[in-house]
Amino acid sequence: MEESIIKHIEQELANEEIEDGLELTDDLLGSGILDSLGMMKLISFIEEAYSIQVAPEEMVIENFMTVESICKYINSKV
Repeated sequence: MEESIIKHIEQELANEEIEDGLELTDDLLGSGILDSLGMMKLISFIEEAYSIQVAPEEMVIENFMTVESICKYINSKV
């Protein structure tokens, strides 16, 4: 799961090239890796790839700040 999310962010969504690769604990928004539009695209990818529905009230930074937190969120939904 982690690798597919990282690969998608690096290849499809990142605002700039990530030189050393994306780590599980990198702050996606705070570091500028993703902007708000990129985050919405990531949520759409997660919904499709993992067959889950992200409710508006669940679209909080705590669930989507890092790849690690995204994986914890997905695991809580499946």
